[in-house]
Amino acid sequence: MRPASFLLGKHKAAIEVYHEAGKLNEKDWEINHNLGVCYSFIKDFQNSEEQLNAALKLKKHDRTFMTLGKVHLLAGDTNKAIEVYKSAVEFSPENAELLTTLGLLYLQLGRYQKAFEHLGNALTYDPNNYKAILAAGSMMQTHGDFDVAMNKYRVAACMVPESPPLWNNIGMCFFGKKKYVAAISCLKRAHYLSPFDWKVLYNLGLVHLTMQQYASAFHFLSAATNLQPRLGELYMLLAVALTNLEDVDNARRSYEQAVALDQSNPLVNLNFAILLYNHGDKKGALQQYQEMERKVNILNDSNTEFDPELMDMAQKMAAALQVGESLEWTKPVKDPKSKQRSAGAPSKTPGSSQQPLGTNQALEQAMSSAAGYNKSITLPTGVSHHSQPTPPSLALEEEPDVETTPTRAPQPEESDPSTTLPPLAAKPKVKKSKLKQELN
Repeated sequence: MRPASFLLGKHKAAIEVYHEAGKLNEKDWEINHNLGVCYSFIKDFQNSEEQLNAALKLKKHDRTFMTLGKVHLLAGDTNKAIEVYKSAVEFSPENAELLTTLGLLYLQLGRYQKAFEHLGNALTYDPNNYKAILAAGSMMQTHGDFDVAMNKYRVAACMVPESPPLWNNIGMCFFGKKKYVAAISCLKRAHYLSPFDWKVLYNLGLVHLTMQQYASAFHFLSAATNLQPRLGELYMLLAVALTNLEDVDNARRSYEQAVALDQSNPLVNLNFAILLYNHGDKKGALQQYQEMERKVNILNDSNTEFDPELMDMAQKMAAALQVGESLEWTKPVKDPKSKQRSAGAPSKTPGSSQQPLGTNQALEQAMSSAAGYNKSITLPTGVSHHSQPTPPSLALEEEPDVETTPTRAPQPEESDPSTTLPPLAAKPKVKKSKLKQELN
């Protein structure tokens, strides 16, 4: 029985009461469990872990396993959390909540086979588990199976019709199918339900960029940067919108901010180099190109696969700057469903004698929010954590924060390759920001 101080949120006072109770009965697992909960509320994760482990030694219980896993996640130790949930699943193999949580953690780490296995087991024991349904749909969406993902989302919509992440993912499914008006309609509904979700604003800006509605794109992207000021890709897309609105000075400032925030994405430097080259600053363009080369060489060491459009643009940029092509690219994966490219009209530089390189309309991958998870992830969107570009879009609810990754930006109309360079399509980045919410 919990003391009144615990129920009133006075956790320090509750800890003193539980310690007194523990002296009277040292073999009551519930006292240790509640002590662990109280310590977690006051952010004393070390004592919380000790008390919860003591409770598990006295008696194993699903609730204690869940709490201990959440404590490890709050402390930032995902691997320990996975080990705890694995032990919990061994103890209680038919607990759909434990299976779903473990599957989402594997999904966050990019271990898709393990994630699919545990999510499938969760649905076996509980076919109406909407979190598992949404997560499975987001994995299918990431791999370009938009129709199958939509079928999953229809089932989830019957159970959680007011879920912002659900409508966000549905909108990005329509985006992947090039149904932009339907995509905007769904994303607007997600925005109405969750007006401060920067991932929804990010996706709205992305869709408007694809439709070449640059003023609307600027509106949503600038709002997203106010909510998430530490994400470099947002400033890059904002610069793309400003470039097409012919506000070169602010576009340049936005690129500078993006370069300062993002230390790993070569696309940011390449887009910045294109802007500088198109406006006559060859020296600045060369510096950004060399920085892009450095990032590419670092990513090559980790066997990263690059988008064909990024490779093509970099080669043409090298030719325009009259520098030798020294980059060695890893072989890209050719998947027509997930590699849809975005394109834009060529940029025009008045009074410039050099041939313009074309707009740097590199539309970053849409970050679908995870539906059914509380605030935590990070993304991760987001991200984000700027992890390796290759994750899936998670659909989960607002409990744990699981970042969902999006579908690639579709390509409206190709510019004439003889006069302009094709725009870059950014590789997907996963923001695992929603997984923490539900695990709280």
